[in-house]
Amino acid sequence: MGSSGVGKTELAKALAELFDDENLLVRIDMSQYMDHHSVACLIGAPTGYVGARQLTEAVRRRPYSVVLFDEVEKAHHSVCDILLQVLDDGRLRDGQGRTVDFTNTVIIMTSNLGAEHLVPGLSGNTTMQAAAGDKVMQQVKMHFRPEFFDRLDVKVIFKPLSPDQLREVARLQMQDVTNRLAERGIALAVSDAALDYALSQCYDDSTYGAISGWLEMRVVTELSKMLRREEIDENSTVSIDAAAGGKGLSYHVENNGGL
Repeated sequence: MGSSGVGKTELAKALAELFDDENLLVRIDMSQYMDHHSVACLIGAPTGYVGARQLTEAVRRRPYSVVLFDEVEKAHHSVCDILLQVLDDGRLRDGQGRTVDFTNTVIIMTSNLGAEHLVPGLSGNTTMQAAAGDKVMQQVKMHFRPEFFDRLDVKVIFKPLSPDQLREVARLQMQDVTNRLAERGIALAVSDAALDYALSQCYDDSTYGAISGWLEMRVVTELSKMLRREEIDENSTVSIDAAAGGKGLSYHVENNGGL
């Protein structure tokens, strides 16, 4: 549980990477399952009808998977009944009558319920953190039936990211860009000042997704333009720093000093 952009979905992605195959992540957006008839999209329509099997077919083909039910609170209660079968028996019968085994899957459900109680600034106050966590858990318990809630092995509350954690997120995101350039023989060096500038631009929405989006739109786009203009080659080192006066980012290229 937690507000948007604090890393809930990223946790599932990171877990799938431990299997050395990002395709092992089965992500299901539960906002698409808000009515009773959407059950068929998960398990398939009965024999003689045409219908999707987004969940059962994915797990049948890849039994060792990480299954992510994103924003599970938005699903219709009949959909939660289907999930309850998985949590209870570790098996699920699809619309064609085939039994799909879930015993080798890791199931993660995310929720934004109670996120309004998890406001930034609580990191230094243990008492307020505990009180906020209790409020979140109470709201979650009120939303889901006890038999569903009690079958969840672990309940984790994600607190808002602190400035230091946001800086680490920015470093991780830039490392991804660094790795992509390294595949082309180009080295990338990013200063702390550049990361701090990026965070300042995301101040009103300092979340995992906001940082990633800003870096992709501004930094990756600029590097792509430099590549197209042939300002960077496979023997280049690109240094990114905060521009003077805090007005953007500066890019410095050293040829023949890269990898």
